[in-house]
Amino acid sequence: MRAEFTNFPDGSKVPSWFNDTKTPDINKLGKRYVITNHGVVNDSTVLQTSAIQAVIDKAASTGGVVVIPEGTYLTGSLFFKPGTHLYLEKGARLKGSDAITHYEIIKTRLEGQTIDYFAALVNADKCDGFTISGEGTIDGNGHRFYDEFWLRRKVNRKCTNLEALRPRMLYVSNSSDVTVNGIKMVNSGFWTNHLYNCKRVKYIDVTILAPTDGYPKGPSTDAIDLDVCNDVLVSRCYMNVNDDGVCLKGGKGTYVDTIAGNGSVNRVIIDRCTFGKTNAGVTFGSEAWDCSNVIMKDCKFDGTYHVLLFKMRPDTPQQYRNVLIDGATGTVRTALEVQTWTQFFNKVERDPMPASGVDNVVFKNGRLECTRDFYRDRKTNDYTLKNFTFKDIWSIDPKGAFDTSNIENCVIENVTINDVKY
Repeated sequence: MRAEFTNFPDGSKVPSWFNDTKTPDINKLGKRYVITNHGVVNDSTVLQTSAIQAVIDKAASTGGVVVIPEGTYLTGSLFFKPGTHLYLEKGARLKGSDAITHYEIIKTRLEGQTIDYFAALVNADKCDGFTISGEGTIDGNGHRFYDEFWLRRKVNRKCTNLEALRPRMLYVSNSSDVTVNGIKMVNSGFWTNHLYNCKRVKYIDVTILAPTDGYPKGPSTDAIDLDVCNDVLVSRCYMNVNDDGVCLKGGKGTYVDTIAGNGSVNRVIIDRCTFGKTNAGVTFGSEAWDCSNVIMKDCKFDGTYHVLLFKMRPDTPQQYRNVLIDGATGTVRTALEVQTWTQFFNKVERDPMPASGVDNVVFKNGRLECTRDFYRDRKTNDYTLKNFTFKDIWSIDPKGAFDTSNIENCVIENVTINDVKY
């Protein structure tokens, strides 16, 4: 049993909500609506979007739980309503169609903007208290979407994610007190979990997988994207996807702070998670600009690219503050990187341009084998780095270098890299 979290890196108190990891009790969520009792059949070859949606609509009329029993059920986009929940029994598989025509086009949030695009497989808007739980699997069935994406990239190397026409697995928006617990989420066609404008979100004991080896890899299958979200706990989850693990978002562009719908990400705790071949355990993303009070505690890494990654866009004023990485162990390519991100950016004139920077980062109690380097940044006038602390760290890396000269006020205590003490 872990010790309770008490304070965020800026000194503010951690709400007691973060220390409550009780899982949803299906017996307290309302009437159960087992889909096979309402005309849905166990057949992985028959598209049953309308029949499953009808069960969701019935559950919405009274409040209750849509239960997916053992078996495989093929569907396009589904829309959960206030008062409804999703429960997947052991052996249940809710499988997404691999035809994009089976996903409705809606007004949605994607890549830092509000646009008309395809709905996710599972959608919930303005659903306070929404839960997804159980021992079953949501399967995005994404391999056909992966093939198309990589084919488009062969024809047009500048093809963007949006041009590839593929669905996310879960999109929850404008909701509070959301919990995802116990299930597996595999082979999403695009981002696996996208939370927008949500607060008090918990992911507990969730396994999130997408192909990371061989062909086709699952492009941009981020495990959990937090877009303008506050108070988020990710605990005891396993993530192995072909992009970021937990990624912070909120908007992009030179006037990002003036655009309605954009916003900050604050108060995120990532606790006792394990990361496989993800791009990073936590990424301050290419569509983020105002993020603060992020804790990653006692997480393990197995072939992950980064423990912590800051993506800095020259076209976007970004302020990342108050970050604590405590107890990272395992194998990574680079433990901490500050990376200039110039893919698909568009800088316009703004005078004065608000400053960008990373401030107050503590990385401590780490034991990591790095296959490239422990720390990496670059000298630039686009942003500032200040008030970093590296403490009680043991690491090995091929370069054996630890250059923090670009950081203003860097504290180093008891750091050993390749048997050299700093």
